Amino acid sequence: MKKTFLLMALTTAGVSFAQIKYPETKKGETIDTYFDAKVSDPYRWLEDDKSAETGSWVKAENEVTYGYLNQIPFRGELKNRMEKLWNYERISPPFTEGQFTYYSKNNGLQNQSVVYRKNKNGNDEVFLDPNTFSKDGTTSLGGLNFSKDGNKAAYAISEGGSDWRKVIIIDALSKKVLEDTLVDIKFSDVSWLGNEGFYYSSYEKPKGSELSAKTDEHKLYYHKLGTAQKEDKVIFGADQKRRYVGGYVTEDNRYLVITAANSTYGNELYIKDLTKPNSPIITIVDNLNSDNSIIENEGTKLFIETDLNAPNKRVVTVDVSNPKPENWKDFIKETKDILTPSTGGGFFFANYTKDAVSFVQQYDYNGKLVREIKLPAVGSASGFGGKKDEKTLYYGFTNYTTPGTIYALEPKSGKSEVYQKPKVDFKSENYESKQVFYTSKDGTKIPMIITYKKGLKLDGKNPTILYGYGGFNVSLTPSFSVANAVWLENGGVYAVANLRGGGEYGKKWHDAGTKLQKQNVFNDFIAAGEYLIAQKYTSSDFLAIRGGSNGGLLVGATMTQRPDLMKVALPAVGVMDMLRYHTFTAGAGWAYDYGTAQDSKEMFEYLKGYSPVQNVKKGVQYPATMVTTGDHDDRVVPAHSFKFAAELQEKQTGNNPVLIRIDVKAGHGAGKSVAATIQENVDIQAFTLYNMGFKALPKK
Repeated sequence: MKKTFLLMALTTAGVSFAQIKYPETKKGETIDTYFDAKVSDPYRWLEDDKSAETGSWVKAENEVTYGYLNQIPFRGELKNRMEKLWNYERISPPFTEGQFTYYSKNNGLQNQSVVYRKNKNGNDEVFLDPNTFSKDGTTSLGGLNFSKDGNKAAYAISEGGSDWRKVIIIDALSKKVLEDTLVDIKFSDVSWLGNEGFYYSSYEKPKGSELSAKTDEHKLYYHKLGTAQKEDKVIFGADQKRRYVGGYVTEDNRYLVITAANSTYGNELYIKDLTKPNSPIITIVDNLNSDNSIIENEGTKLFIETDLNAPNKRVVTVDVSNPKPENWKDFIKETKDILTPSTGGGFFFANYTKDAVSFVQQYDYNGKLVREIKLPAVGSASGFGGKKDEKTLYYGFTNYTTPGTIYALEPKSGKSEVYQKPKVDFKSENYESKQVFYTSKDGTKIPMIITYKKGLKLDGKNPTILYGYGGFNVSLTPSFSVANAVWLENGGVYAVANLRGGGEYGKKWHDAGTKLQKQNVFNDFIAAGEYLIAQKYTSSDFLAIRGGSNGGLLVGATMTQRPDLMKVALPAVGVMDMLRYHTFTAGAGWAYDYGTAQDSKEMFEYLKGYSPVQNVKKGVQYPATMVTTGDHDDRVVPAHSFKFAAELQEKQTGNNPVLIRIDVKAGHGAGKSVAATIQENVDIQAFTLYNMGFKALPKK
């Protein structure tokens, strides 16, 4: 259906009216039946990502979107500032493999970071340059793993942002390719066993489109160097169907650890002794009711990270001879704060999250507390991992006003110093972050961090982006973003709400935002917006809501439930059709958080009650909306966004625009080129400010 809106547009003569004409989006007759209830799905045809008709629709929508964006008078100025701020050197922590020390570096505006190495004489050379993988920067490095002696390497590439990977095996010394490329690998790392082969995981190539067809039988394989991929042996998954299977070798090459899961939460845990020929796979955890992983071993003593009987996580020990949970002993006990452990340099590091910020404690192998690692400020710390014999470990620290800085830590002495501090053209000292706790609909206290320029006037007129996620046990902790820095420079407020469904307060917090409690997440987000308005940080005319993936669902549900709350909605790569999400790629694995429409009549009705695609109604004025997605997104297929945008364009009342911006040869976000990332952020901020009524950048 074609629809035309009258929109305010700027011309050199002042303000005039211009028309935006949406592409014709035909409606089909598809009707599904759920528990005797009939549900129409008129845009089902947009699920066919291989059809020429869908391709034409994508092209037509992009023409409308970019035609609109091109008229925004300050878009170019915004891009210039974003590029200038982004143009700083970024270096990763180094790591040693064989006779070389490796690190990655981006000079500033390179589309992909380059992997360098340094020999014992201190001479640097390029090892891998992903910028040479494709002319347009859309092929990225998806992983790099070395053999035990460091003389061989396997690196994965992602084309167009897809989760499917190709793995290329090279002689690390000469950088020459050793054999044919391995293909069709997905949701997998590469874990070497010695120097002669490695483990990886993948699915059978699906029938139909590899970008949208269902993939739900994951298997663990072993590849022996010098043999064809078709000869790779299935190690796990042939007899018992699992959606996610992973395998990794312990640092001493003694054990193969296997994890198996059907959802994004809960996994079985297995171990195999690699020192004994034909040794059996031993079961450690035989159910899917907890998250478990082996993070270290000392001989036959295993160290297991788990949330079994410990919602905030703990580390336990057990001997491999009798590894069942009833024999586990606490090594690092559960506390009221959320634990993320790591090992390196002969020590354990307990990285705790308390009210969404970090503090870190160091332990020896006897479980004795050695020290607390003093962090430079309130924010997020990450890293602290490495091999047992490392003399120096590295960790990163960041918050909303501090660019990510890498620190070098001597674990024996506890000495810590700056290793790499980025030189960003941003005056951090002019900005501040404030954590508040607001009340959600049911009385639950929700934390939120609000960042803004010092001296902010609380007059309700500050352009504000409210960001959230609220799912999959993911914690939103403070981190620096160049795009957000530009937003702050222009007088913007950036607020991040730590909603239920996330991992900020452990499993109970996560579960409180899942299945039949998912509405809690949307209520938490709505209450965050109401708090910002009540405290006069902003008002409905200057509030934008933003989120990606599960956060895209959050934005879609919030804007359809409370379209009056915000001026702008920015759903990115969102899960928008809750009745069909589980029928695409690995979507069925999200059922722990969402449930499915086939589970029960109650679950179907609950999902239908908030599913964004099914809840766009005629006669409602929705906020100015720009949906963003990628045509190669095989995590959350773009059909979700396509159908949601089509519904909004058909039913929108009033003059607020509804656009969909579709990145071509881009996926869910990982590996996106710097140029594409900058342009996307420029377009999002330009669209947001323009629809808040700004004719020029609102510098304050």
